[in-house]
Amino acid sequence: MTAADPETGEQVPLFNPRAQQWADHFAWREEGIMIVGLTPSGRATVAALKLNNDYIVRSRRRWVSTGWHPPQD
Repeated sequence: MTAADPETGEQVPLFNPRAQQWADHFAWREEGIMIVGLTPSGRATVAALKLNNDYIVRSRRRWVSTGWHPPQD
């Protein structure tokens, strides 16, 4: 499956967790509340799957305040 990289507009493959390492393509920002794509594939995945939608960002904010998030590698 592919999606557009929001930075370049190019169609790129989405992140594949079976073949790729999460940390190579994503990082946590704002103390674990927002996911940022580091690569074209990472950026396209964040956008296509709406990984920073309002609902999940509010949830992550609460999880961070209780120490449940972000996950430790």
